[in-house]
Parts: sequence; structure tokens; C-alpha cells
Amino acid sequence: AAPPGAVSFGVKHTEGVTVEVAHQGQEEVEPSHGSSARWPLAEGTVLRFSMSQASSELNDNKVTVSFYAEGGQPINQTGVFLTGIGISLDVDADRDGVVEKNNPNKASWSWGPEGHGAILLVSCDKESP
Repeated sequence: AAPPGAVSFGVKHTEGVTVEVAHQGQEEVEPSHGSSARWPLAEGTVLRFSMSQASSELNDNKVTVSFYAEGGQPINQTGVFLTGIGISLDVDADRDGVVEKNNPNKASWSWGPEGHGAILLVSCDKESP
């Protein structure tokens, strides 16, 4: 996706985003926001972005990739807006009839009337070919 004449690129991102650059088989973490680090363009270079928490609003994080010509002249830039979505399986982990978001028994399971943990019923029958 680099424009013609580009020989290197740089990455900037908001605080809520982590960017990793995999370049020629080596992986390095992109320095913090505002850094002037640049990487040479090479086939097989991969940018991997992630977010460790849910967004507070739509499109509240951004990654911008700037492309540079020989000599360091900026050619063009492209960006993507990101929205982190939190997903959680909430269960009645202590089997008292109340679904709680952060029950400490959520990560384990114990058998019996005084037991705890989610009980999952899985449908394994063949309803369609």
C-alpha cells in the first residue's frame, strides 16, 4: 500500500494502541507516540496493532503510517481509526441465581451442591448435514 517512491515508513499512534513491527523476521515494538523511528520498506513487513482495553467512544484511537522518499522527504500518509470492544462471558458462577460480572469463582469449577463455576450445556447433535 506504499506510494511509489517510498523507501521507508514511520508509525504514530494514540496512547490506547500498541504497535508492533515485524521486519525481516525480527519483531520490535514501535516506540511511544511521537517517536521519529523509521523502518525501511521491505516485502513481508507487517504492522500489528492491538488495544488492551475497551474504548470509551467510537473511533477514539488512531494509527497513522507516514511514508518517506530517499533523503527523508515525506511523501504521503494513511491512517486508521480504531474502536476497542470489550467482551466478557458473565455467568452465575456461584449458582445463587445472580449473574455477576467479576465473580472470583468465574475462573474455576467445583462439583456438588456447594460447588461453583459455570455449567455449560453444549448441543452436539447434528441438526443439519
